[in-house]
Amino acid sequence: MFNNQYSMLNVQLRRSYFILLISYFIFSSCTTVDLYEKTISLPDHEWKGDFKPEFDFIIKDTTSLYQVFFILRHTEKYNYNNIWINLYSQPPGDTLHKAQYEMRLATNEKGWLASGMDDIYEHRQPLTGKVRLKAGTYKLILENIMREDPLQHVLNAGIRIEKVQ
Repeated sequence: MFNNQYSMLNVQLRRSYFILLISYFIFSSCTTVDLYEKTISLPDHEWKGDFKPEFDFIIKDTTSLYQVFFILRHTEKYNYNNIWINLYSQPPGDTLHKAQYEMRLATNEKGWLASGMDDIYEHRQPLTGKVRLKAGTYKLILENIMREDPLQHVLNAGIRIEKVQ
């Protein structure tokens, strides 16, 4: 009789722990993520010079600092150790601004400066330092300005905006 009560109590404890664990994951997954990230798939894994992915996002919190990142996914067959891009940005109520960037993707010593899986590599490189953004809708446009057109073996290009903690 005592063994039966002990095993029933043990089952109830396991159920309680299981429910607590599930509750933890549910409630922790409901927290807001302080970022915007979007990547655009490039047709035929080629980034043509006239294909300019656009990204719109809204900033509500003007007290926080943000950092903007460039995201690039390519295969191991990508021919260069860098990429040149133009970033067009339009803050709320302002005109379109243009900035040119050279993004280092690889070195002779280290190889690809990215996370990789099989033959696909993802770069996440900062375009800005920590900046304060005003409230409103922002537009960002990426333009590939490499000499090779179309730029081969590029899978995705994108933008990530993180709230700095």
